[in-house]
This record gives sequence, structure tokens and C-alpha cells, in this order.
Amino acid sequence: MSLQIPSRPGVKSQEATTKAVILVGGPSRGTRFRPLSLDVPKPLFEVAGHPIIWHCLAAIARVPDKKISEVLIIGYYDESVFRDFIKDSTKEFPGLAIKYLREYEALGTAGGLYHFRDVILKGGPDRLFVLNADVCCSFPLAEMLRLFDEKDAEAVILGTRVSDDAATNFGCIVSDAHTRRVLHYVEKPESRISNLINCGVYLFSTDAIFPSIRTAIKRRNDRPPRLVSYPSSENLESSFMLSAAAAAAAAAAAAAAGDGDDDDDHRRNEVIRLEQDILSDMADTKHFFVYETKDFWRQIKTAGSAVPANALYLQKAWQQGSSELAPPSAAVLPPVFIHPTATVDPTAKLGPNVSIGPRVVVGPGVRIKESVVLEDCEIKHDACILYSIIGWGSRVGAWARVEGTPMPATSHSTSIIKNGVKVQSITILGKDCGVGDEVRVQNCVCLPYKELKRDVANEVIM
Repeated sequence: MSLQIPSRPGVKSQEATTKAVILVGGPSRGTRFRPLSLDVPKPLFEVAGHPIIWHCLAAIARVPDKKISEVLIIGYYDESVFRDFIKDSTKEFPGLAIKYLREYEALGTAGGLYHFRDVILKGGPDRLFVLNADVCCSFPLAEMLRLFDEKDAEAVILGTRVSDDAATNFGCIVSDAHTRRVLHYVEKPESRISNLINCGVYLFSTDAIFPSIRTAIKRRNDRPPRLVSYPSSENLESSFMLSAAAAAAAAAAAAAAGDGDDDDDHRRNEVIRLEQDILSDMADTKHFFVYETKDFWRQIKTAGSAVPANALYLQKAWQQGSSELAPPSAAVLPPVFIHPTATVDPTAKLGPNVSIGPRVVVGPGVRIKESVVLEDCEIKHDACILYSIIGWGSRVGAWARVEGTPMPATSHSTSIIKNGVKVQSITILGKDCGVGDEVRVQNCVCLPYKELKRDVANEVIM
């Protein structure tokens, strides 16, 4: 049944109402975030002292004049996963009504929006922010709203510039430099078309986005059935015999199973993605614009990418004079976040870009740089931790060295080639790992509950 969306002509900007949606995915995704996602869902992993999704909420709460009052989190994690986070966030951001909507299966970035369209449209919002939770940036939402109003837009996408080599790994935007109108959009093109890329943050008119998704669903439903590949002429007869037999067997199996192919096709038709199925069509409307951010941006896809994301958020907090950060001193090179319950010996040296979690104990003479140390860890005296993530409850012995490899600030990758093999540039210890005294661990990923009693480099320790 199609949804009739009432038009609201002539809505003035001060009268316009806005909702926000944060897309969090689900447990079958995020395999690249292992081993960290084995113990905590990626959206709740802490960078710069807060869960990744918290940074999205904080940006929404910063939009002036309380223009956004409701936030819907859409994903297919169990409801219990976000229960405590939503309870705490509602107290921290009292101006936001926060609700979790669970998909029955992965529906895609646009399919989830369409599935919950009745909830999203309740109250008649005129505009809808859509944020991907695995994005690290300053979220210039107020600036996107301003551009939206100035251009009388139907959609505004957040964009940023990357190197030409990296651009083809993202959705690429071709825009008019003067008007900022999006002329063309291609998701992960095979050849370079632009180095202006999609940041995964959008602002849509509700009158435009849901009809666009409905059109994409109809287009997919109207597609002819999948075509079989025809055999070459020299094998035509034998291939036809085999194909006919196979088709008969498949038909019999489908009949016995109650026509399961239709169910599969139905599921495929419901998986609709903004990036592949919607944005390229929107570029034809002449009401699609791009706000290009000059501030920081990167994806949080792999576990290693949490370290540069941690650094970027800490640097932003430092620039804004956040009281959460440790004051600079001879032992603290800012920016550094130290949880109030952590114990750090005054002779240890931390920073820059370090986060220390709850109940961590850092011993004398320890050096930590460009790293995340998660809750309940113990770092014994004179240990050194560089470009690493130390998992919950892990122990690093005296004079041990846990280190990764620094990457250029402009890089959007966290992998390097060592001895002809691709390895993580960031060293990651999973939950409850142990590193013995005087042991060196370099460019490794260590699964939970492992004890490292000898030097190891460029390995996945299972």
C-alpha cells in the first residue's frame, strides 16, 4: 500500500520541524571491527571517552534553537543493547526524545527509513537528518540546515575532499562549484570522477525522500526475473539438456518448499540503500546540494580506525576547551582523556591523543601515545604503548612494548604491507589479554583471552 505524504507548500524555515535518524546497523555487520566488536557493539565502543554514537547525539543536541527534538536510532541489534545508553543519554540530553527502532532484518540504509516511515512522519516533520553512526566528524548540522533553507533544497549531503587515490573507495559527488548543486553521484566508481566524497550525513525533505525510496522499490519490483546465462553454441544441446533437468529439479524443490524464491526476491526488494539506489536519482532533481566540510572526517570501519577517530575527537575537544580533558603538564601532552576512576602514576607520560578508560591502572615510568586503553586494564611500570588499543581487562607487563605503525593524517586506511603481507597498522589486544614482562608486540591483532609470552610481529593471534 503506497503512502500518501501530504505536501506542505510555503513552510517557513522558522516553522519547519526536523527529526534525526541515526543508522547503527546490526550484529552481522561490523566484522571488520573485530576483535573489539566481539565484546561491545561497534556503536557503543568508546572513543575520546564516549561511545561512537554519543558523538552523533551530542552534535544533534548542539543544533541551535532546539530545532531537533526527537532522535530515532534504527538498527537490527536487540533492543536490550541500547537500553542503558538511551536511558543515560536521555538524562544527559534532556531536550532530545530518543527511541530505538529495531529492524526485523537488515533492510539497507534507505529500507530501514521506509520501513519505519510512519514513526518518522508522526508529528509531521518537514526535514529529516540521517547520520551513519560509523562516521567520525564535527557534524556541521546547523550549517547544513542553513544551506537547505537558502537553496530551498530537497536534500543536502555532507561532503569532503580526499586524495584522488582514495576517492574511488567512497561515493563520489560532482557538483557545481558556484551553486553547490549536486550534478552527479556515483557510489565507488571504477575510475576517478571527483575527489569530493559522501560523508554519510544527509538532510532530506520528508516530502522528497520517502517518494524517492518508494520509486526505487517499485523500480526493483518491476524488474524482469533474473536471466539465465545462455551456453555457447558448440555445447548448446548438452547444456540445454542439463539446464532443463536443473530447472525441473529447482522448480520441484521450490514447489516443495512453498515457493521460497518469491520470499528471497521479496527480501532483496526490501533492501534499499541510499548510496546505491537513491542519491544518483536525486541528482537529477536539481534540488540536491552538497555542504563541503573543511573540518575533519573519517569512517570508523575497522577496529584500527578507532585510534585516528579517537585522536580527531580529542583534538576537537581540546580546541573547544573541553573540561573533560586532562590539564597539560610535564606528564600530559594534550589532548588526553583520563577517566576520573583511573589511577595514573605521576611519573607516567601520556599523550598526545590518548584515552584512558575507567579503573585503569598506569604504573610508574609508563609511556602511552596515540592509543586507547579500555576499562580495567593494568599497565605495569616502564611499559610503552604506541598506536594501539588495549582491550578491556588486559594486562601489559613491566618493560613490555605494544606498538603499531603511525599512518599519515590524510590516510583513510589502517592497513600496511609488511614482508609482502597486509597487516593492521594499529596493534589491537582483545579483552583480557596478557603481555608478559619485556615482551614486544608489533602490528598485531590479538583475539580475547590470549597470553603473549614471547615477541610477536605482523600476526593475527588466534
